[in-house]
Amino acid sequence: MKAILKNIIFILSVILISPFIIIYKVISIIDKSDQPFASFSQLISLLPGKTGNYLRASFYFFCMQHCEKDCVISFLSIFAQQATELESGVYIGPGCNIGLSSIKQNTLLGSGVHIMSGNKQHYITDLNTPIKDQGGCFEKVIIGENCWIGNAALIMADIGEHSIIGAGSVVVDKIPAFSIAVGNPAKVIQARSSTTIG
Repeated sequence: MKAILKNIIFILSVILISPFIIIYKVISIIDKSDQPFASFSQLISLLPGKTGNYLRASFYFFCMQHCEKDCVISFLSIFAQQATELESGVYIGPGCNIGLSSIKQNTLLGSGVHIMSGNKQHYITDLNTPIKDQGGCFEKVIIGENCWIGNAALIMADIGEHSIIGAGSVVVDKIPAFSIAVGNPAKVIQARSSTTIG
């Protein structure tokens, strides 16, 4: 019964958000950059409450590279790149800013988490050229399944499955699976035992 109710809510959400989906799809044919996606993401981030959560999940189900319909994407959370992937059971807390990333199943992000598109978005080696004109490259950050990322963490590198990142931590280097990492830059302070993970 619960699954049927969830499917009904999803269908109703799709109907309600369908004008946004259609307009985005048309604009994205003309403008193939990530700008239309980012703009629509900013707009629908303003929809409040559980209704907003359902509408955002429905929009991203059709407009993101991959987004499962059971994801929760909270108020004021925005995405910068269409090629982002969200697997089943992902929870994005309020006020998050998500760059190019792949977030595996059942991972939870607290409020105000920022996932950068890697740590090479801006080249800085040429002192004679303004940083804004030096370019850079986006890299897809992978966050493994069943992770918990604490409030206001800044993520610039991959995080292995079943890991916990402390609130306010800055991840600049890859974090191994089954780790608890905290600080700026984030360092592993404890390993989680794989035998205790159900």
